[in-house]
Formats: sequence, structure tokens, C-alpha cells
Amino acid sequence: MRIALTGGSGYIGSALVAELTRAGHEVTALVRSGAAADKVAGLGGRPVVGDLFEPEWVAGQFAQADAVAHLAATGDATTAQLDRGVVAAAKEAGRPYVHTSGIWLWGDNPAITEESPVSPPELTAWRIPVEETVLTSGLVVSIVAPGIVYGHGGGSVAGSFAAARTAGGKVPLVGDGSQHWTTVHVDDLAVLYRIVLERGEGLGYVIGASGDNPTVRELGEAVGDVQPETPEESRARLGDRLADALLLDQRAAGAKARSLGWTPSRPSLIDDLRR
Repeated sequence: MRIALTGGSGYIGSALVAELTRAGHEVTALVRSGAAADKVAGLGGRPVVGDLFEPEWVAGQFAQADAVAHLAATGDATTAQLDRGVVAAAKEAGRPYVHTSGIWLWGDNPAITEESPVSPPELTAWRIPVEETVLTSGLVVSIVAPGIVYGHGGGSVAGSFAAARTAGGKVPLVGDGSQHWTTVHVDDLAVLYRIVLERGEGLGYVIGASGDNPTVRELGEAVGDVQPETPEESRARLGDRLADALLLDQRAAGAKARSLGWTPSRPSLIDDLRR
């Protein structure tokens, strides 16, 4: 297949480029810089440099592919604008489209499935109107919603959690650490994206969760001695919006993804942190 994607030089996107090229697909990655282009080329993809905020240019690249995926993010408030533009480009190109969401969409929930009611924290509430547009676009659409992504020493949430230390050398928890985080290894997640792209079907939401849902305390103890916080202390340290997202108690099994033939097999986040 000819697959075009955004975010091909990013943490998840680079894993996906490598996974797709290993599987024999022709990958075109839309990137924003020469450095990103070099990274994609090193993974076996074909980089195309341009402005992802120009929907007409994005649509022209998407139209040359058999299927497209959007994984790019800016890391700030402009991500919502980027997503809306890429969705418009995908509609114009008319190819099977895979969008990227996130597990926080479902809020506090001990058994998240794709049919669970949405209740996102303020940090990611902007996703709801964007994804409603995606689902009503008339495209053949799937939306992959990863859990907390980790692996190879990366992943912004897991990595910053492991690196945080108090003056006394302890690992500060987010809250008292009793909440669960639902997790997925970046390489397993790349396999899920590949499976979804290869199927070319309108699957709706597909949760990318390995079924491993450790507590924050368990994660902290994998790194060292821990220091619980009150929610107010976590908000003061991390900011209200991020802390409220990380205080969510979430568990998911990823049953729908497994029904597609996905079998996550990489080490757990606890094992990753211990190493």
C-alpha cells in the first residue's frame, strides 16, 4: 500500500514509519523541516517537506496515497487548529483516514471501551468537536486512541514521571498514587496503526491499550522511593490542567483492538521503568 502520514518524525510516528516499511508498504511522511526529513529517510520512508497548516498542500499529498494517517501534534494550543486543517484535507482527498485521539477522552472509568461516555479533562476537551467532525465527514474513518505511550526511554508522561525527583531524592507521585494509568508500548501501538491502515475499514474508535493498567504508586516504586502528594500539591507542581489529566483513574483492556488481530507483546511500563 501507499500510505501517507503526518508526524512521521515524532515519537509514535517514527515507530509507525519503521513498522510500515518493514511490512513492505510505501510510506510518504509529511514533515516540516529538513531534520525531520532526514529522520524519516533513515527509517525507510519518503519525506515531503511542507506546511501542515496548509490544507490544500496536505490534501494533494494525501490524494496520492491509498490510505492516510494523522499523528502530528504541535504540543500547544495550535494542535486543535492543525487537526481541523488535516481533517479538511483528508475530506478533500477522500482516502481511508486514520485519526489520532487519546485515552483521556473517557475520563475517570475503571473499564473503558469505545462505547463508554466521553468525559475528558479540560486539557483535551477540544478533541470532542474535532472528532465529531471526523466521524461525520463521510470518510472511511478510524480513530486510534492510545493509552499512555512509553518505550525506548521515551514517552512524555512516563519519561517526565520517571525523571522527577524531590530534593530528598524521592519520586513525587501524582496525588496519592492510587489511580491507574492505562498504557501501551510505542512499538505495539505502531503495529495497531498498521493493522488499522491495512484493513481500510471505517472502524470508529479503536483504543490502543495493552490491558496493563498499573497504579501510579506502582510506577513510582519501580523507579525508587516515592513521595505522595495531595491533588493540590500536584496541581501546584504540574499545573492544573495537566495534573487533573494525570489524576484520572483509568483502566482499559483493548478488546476491540485485539479482535482485529492485535497482540501486544512488549515489556510493561513497570518493567521499562525498572530498566
